[in-house]
Amino acid sequence: MRRGGTFLGALVAAVIAPALPAGAATIHIAGDSTAADYAAHRYPQSGWGQFLGCALDGTTKVRNHAVGGRSTRTFIGEKRLERIAQEIQAGDTLLIQFGHNDANMVKIERYADPLGAYRTNLARMIAVAKSAGAQPVLVTPVTRRNWKEGRIVADFTPWSDTMRGLAAELSVALIDLERESGAWVQAAGEDGSKRYYLHHAAEEKLPAFPNGIADDTHFSELGARGIAEIVARDLKALSLPISAHILAARPDLHRDAPLGRAECR
Repeated sequence: MRRGGTFLGALVAAVIAPALPAGAATIHIAGDSTAADYAAHRYPQSGWGQFLGCALDGTTKVRNHAVGGRSTRTFIGEKRLERIAQEIQAGDTLLIQFGHNDANMVKIERYADPLGAYRTNLARMIAVAKSAGAQPVLVTPVTRRNWKEGRIVADFTPWSDTMRGLAAELSVALIDLERESGAWVQAAGEDGSKRYYLHHAAEEKLPAFPNGIADDTHFSELGARGIAEIVARDLKALSLPISAHILAARPDLHRDAPLGRAECR
């Protein structure tokens, strides 16, 4: 059922999306569930990568390679980085966001020490982009809705610090999404920020979550749109080749009410 829904969604998108010019640049996303695409039957769960295209002009597209549950270790182990290497071209951009699953010491197959395997794996991803003539951009792990004493707490500081240090060492562009998303959630308040994540009662009878859900890691439609806005805003400000293709006005990422589907409008 999921495969059928995904195929149908792709088919519809192919029909309604404007044709891109030959040689159009691509933004590739390497990441985890917080960035991943979700089929319609999983709504309202959404990843920020689903909405990044809403910030782009008609000469650029998004290729979202992000998959739930992946760390740098498992993403590479499953040969997903190899697939990116086969697709990525000169002039493209590779956004690299990992950390949530690299920090998981319960599912040890995902764990990547921040000063060891995590750093090495990030450097390998950067090398793939650079060798293709593409632009790598490191993206620190997006915040969880983890409130303590009225403040949002950063859960992945060792991994984020490693990414910040590597960006400086290798002269790679950085989007500090952990800090910026944390400030955004903080501004919404402890109760107000629930709408950005998956907080739904069983009484709502959502097909995707019939028993309800209280999830402070994964995003709702509004949350995913808001994170996509932060990423787009920072890409625009970085003065990279892709920056010229980020729309100055991005109303589709500033909705006050959910649209009810993973589309720009």
